[in-house]
Amino acid sequence: MSKIERTLIIIKPDAIQRHLAGEIIARFERKGFKLVAAKFMQISEDLARRHYAVHQDKPFFEAVVKYLSSSPSLVMVWEAEGIINMSRKIMGATFGYEAEPGTIRGDFSCSRGYNLVHGSDSPQSAEEEISLFFSPDEIVKYEFFDTVWLYGD
Repeated sequence: MSKIERTLIIIKPDAIQRHLAGEIIARFERKGFKLVAAKFMQISEDLARRHYAVHQDKPFFEAVVKYLSSSPSLVMVWEAEGIINMSRKIMGATFGYEAEPGTIRGDFSCSRGYNLVHGSDSPQSAEEEISLFFSPDEIVKYEFFDTVWLYGD
């Protein structure tokens, strides 16, 4: 059995406004991912700036800060073996006009600016991002009864 990873997934303002939260969550659940924390929240501009800090010198920085803080988001922590790579495949290419059909962005987005969902891109960024939104005591530890069926152990 390989190592269980965690990732931060944010269902962003455009997905919330378009009533897609349930569909997005369902895709992660059907894959077998385990939801271990969730908050429905209005992300402040300050928190959005900290979340996107790695992009602060890029021309799109102010626009993504404004976008993420414009309306409520659903911020979640999910875990599974290899979740970071798998969740990024489920989400699809960064923008809907480039994303393959069958992915979240490929099925629901055609925007060149809004992209419905965020997922951590590495174990290091996942750890940093999760700590921005959740304290350790907000992450629930529990076991799925079907783990053997998910991972084949």
